[in-house]
Amino acid sequence: MSSVSFNRKRVKLKALLGIRARLALLALILVAPLMLERARSLEDTRAKQIAAASQEFSTLAQHSANGQREVISSVEALLKSAAYIRASAGGVGKSCLILRGSLQVDLPWIANLSIVGRDGRVQCSTLNGLVGVDLSDRPYFKTMRETGGFVLSDYLFGRGVKKPTIIAAYPVAAIDADEDAFVVAAVNLDWMSLTMGNLGGRPGVSAVMVDSIGTVIAAPPDQASMIGRSLDQLPLLSAISEQALHADKSNGTVSFTAADGSKRAASFARVAGTNARLIVSIDEARVSASINRDIRTAYLQLAFVCVFVLIGALIAAEKLIIQPIEIMAGMTRKFSQGDWSARVSRARLPAEFVPLARAFNAMAAHLGQRERELIATNDRLTVIASIDMLSGLANRRGFQSRLDFEWLKALQTGTELALLMIDVDHFKLYNDTYGHPEGDVCLSRLGETLAAIADETGGFAGRYGGEEFCLLLPNFSAARALATGETVRTAVQDLGMPHITSVYQQVTVSVGVACTTPSDAQAPKDLIEAADAALYAAKHRGRNAVVEHGLVRAGDAGADAGAMKMAG
Repeated sequence: MSSVSFNRKRVKLKALLGIRARLALLALILVAPLMLERARSLEDTRAKQIAAASQEFSTLAQHSANGQREVISSVEALLKSAAYIRASAGGVGKSCLILRGSLQVDLPWIANLSIVGRDGRVQCSTLNGLVGVDLSDRPYFKTMRETGGFVLSDYLFGRGVKKPTIIAAYPVAAIDADEDAFVVAAVNLDWMSLTMGNLGGRPGVSAVMVDSIGTVIAAPPDQASMIGRSLDQLPLLSAISEQALHADKSNGTVSFTAADGSKRAASFARVAGTNARLIVSIDEARVSASINRDIRTAYLQLAFVCVFVLIGALIAAEKLIIQPIEIMAGMTRKFSQGDWSARVSRARLPAEFVPLARAFNAMAAHLGQRERELIATNDRLTVIASIDMLSGLANRRGFQSRLDFEWLKALQTGTELALLMIDVDHFKLYNDTYGHPEGDVCLSRLGETLAAIADETGGFAGRYGGEEFCLLLPNFSAARALATGETVRTAVQDLGMPHITSVYQQVTVSVGVACTTPSDAQAPKDLIEAADAALYAAKHRGRNAVVEHGLVRAGDAGADAGAMKMAG
């Protein structure tokens, strides 16, 4: 009974001495020895001066780090886009053509963009001089192979341009596990330095961005001479090299004595998603020089008392405030990085922090579920945006995208491109006779037939609109395209779908065929117009027919070399 009573009293005492009571007690301990008005006022003034300066530069450092992260995020997004193109193209030659012909590297902080093979050699690049360069011995290349994710290198000299740079790299295997290739981009250090312009031109302030080994990779324009040098070689920053580079926290503030003997404070912030850090150092003496002499005199009188007060305050703050806040801050950082599986352990927190931890955990679970739902919804919308649900073929938007791609490819390789426009004969009468449900069945069967022919010929089939279909045939001559058109006509007629209002007593199609070798004087719409004209001619020949209508140059007739005409 006595042990139970003791435990109950201990629980009541623990509840009574919660964090609020403990903080109030700590305030009394701090205030009581500092009743002397002069010491208190001087300390307040100095604290405000130091806090204001530290807060200003800490905020500037964090904003600048966020700016650098935005630059790096844009580079990462571009690398992922290029990796998707490389994975989708299915071959080195095709992906290189797309990279050079359609991917615009319009970010000024990207010097060049390259695709690298599994052996580490550059297969193609927006900078021709890089093709064939071996990157397999670069540390970032090895790290990327090991981690399988986005990697940002340390400071190095580019082998293609012989200039200082940092390299961002991303494996294509992250998009398609069967692809063993990599996309790399050289980052323009001058642009990274420009984003730090708000930290320059301030007396007594040094600001740099360093890589994981402490080499300066960016600095404000008035401190550009520090770029490429190690922190150990900079008198004003060498003393905090170890602390800034190996601190567990992603940001913080430290005080130190520089090589010239000046007292300085430095704020550092990690650039999220990288090992780079941004460091801002200020001369404390310039902030509080006028009041330091008086403070030293006051502290000599209070030193004996303050030793005990500081020890008690540090222990209490560490146990009751700092550690719980660091735990919650670590949880928040994981949330910001997309790790919704992170959870706060309530056993290590004071009772007052438990509701906050429970709310954080519930928020993480809810946001994780929302993210999964959004991904599923986006996948469904992507399919809906490019597929015709009735026929199972690409819709007009999907077909136009494929036509633009094949046109660019044929333009670069000098090959032919053929297009079949296919229209169901008397389809309105079919709908009026058999009803719209049967009309939908008819269109669905035509879609299946065209999909099978597209698979056999290596073509691309789509529903252009209503009862009109299209079949794109890359690298097909006019003769082969005409024969394929006849195959389509015959295959539809062989389906034997009855159509009593048609002359042929069954469903038939008319096919217009157009073929050309793309040039700068033409556009994809010219091929569509030619195929449409041929389809119109097929209709006027009695339907259930295939008519060819090509595109030829009018140069032989003495017209301008860029002029085009239709020929049927």
